[in-house]
Amino acid sequence: MAAVQAQTTGGGSQESRKPQAVYLHIPFCTNKCFYCDFNSYVLKNQPVMDYLQGLEREMERTVKEVPPGVITSIFVGGGTPTVLKPDEMEYFLKTVRTYFPDWAEDIEFSMEANPGTTDLEKLSVMREGGVNRVSFGVQSFQNELLKGIGRIHDTDDVYQSLENARKAGFENLSIDLMFGLPNQTLDMLAESVDKALALGLPHYSIYSLKVEENTLFHTMYKKNQLPLPSEDEELQMYLLLMDRMKKAGYVQYEISNFAKPGYHSRHNMAYWLNDDYYGLGAGAHGYVGRQRHMNIKGVNPYTEATKDGLPRLETFEVSREEAMEDFMMVGLRVLSGVSNRHFEEQFGARIEDVFAEPLHKMQNAGLLEPTEAGYRLSEKGLLFGNDVFGEFIGYLTVKE
Repeated sequence: MAAVQAQTTGGGSQESRKPQAVYLHIPFCTNKCFYCDFNSYVLKNQPVMDYLQGLEREMERTVKEVPPGVITSIFVGGGTPTVLKPDEMEYFLKTVRTYFPDWAEDIEFSMEANPGTTDLEKLSVMREGGVNRVSFGVQSFQNELLKGIGRIHDTDDVYQSLENARKAGFENLSIDLMFGLPNQTLDMLAESVDKALALGLPHYSIYSLKVEENTLFHTMYKKNQLPLPSEDEELQMYLLLMDRMKKAGYVQYEISNFAKPGYHSRHNMAYWLNDDYYGLGAGAHGYVGRQRHMNIKGVNPYTEATKDGLPRLETFEVSREEAMEDFMMVGLRVLSGVSNRHFEEQFGARIEDVFAEPLHKMQNAGLLEPTEAGYRLSEKGLLFGNDVFGEFIGYLTVKE
């Protein structure tokens, strides 16, 4: 975890640190998946270049207001960033390099991609523009399940996309899988995990389905038309994938993420360590100097807003107490746990002094355990993480 530790070094308050992580949002998709509640819009007839110019204006204003440090990670999410045409992609990546020019030698520059939207030409433009890590949204290796969740690709597209990525010079590749899908069985998940592992990639993210409001799945769920696995079946799925990944030599470094040594997602670690990061683009969230913001969501309203200033929907100060709760909630997602040193660097206090009650309660329940550095989820706690996180949410702010 040397790369992780490097991000947390340096004393001083949270406010004095220059952000080293950048999130950029490309909100366009070929279609809307049935489970998706992200801020995304079907690509057809969208003013893509106008949006990218608006994003450039936001970058320019942002770095004037809060100059960046040496950038250690950039993450381009969506939507599906790889729906951009090669010339649009080239323009976008050039603007990123213009406004965030000071890159760490070992920068991690990730872009989300959907199989079927990544031909060799586009991937080559991405590689030449500085992207060095691609995360493919595969979700399943059963075509019938992919259709059932609204994905447009099939398994052939997965293999072709990975082949194209390697031809373009990408070595740091990741894929997302999902479990707990409608009509998915334990055997289906086992087959998907086996096929994913056969690819020999350095990183895998494996998420459970969450039925979110304002999605087709939520509508179906309300009508009792969504044939989901039972809670026990979903638990068996999680236990299976943890076992398979461990036996294959992958380190589970976060509840849903597995990597070969040295290949954890550095950008996501910035979130989990509660570090500052820029959030740019329609609907993007950012966290700088203990101030959170959320941008205007719609494509045209966002683009218009960038002509007059920063395109903020809301901005609010995060109190010291709330920041401490966030530190525990997101930090405990990481299997190495939360660090006393990192907590003291940010807040000038000891974890035990601030959170004695929930720490003791969760340890007595067998869900948390102490480490040399701080605290982490136990093996049992991994299965009931939300119960643990809930003990810290509002613990200080409600008491106020």
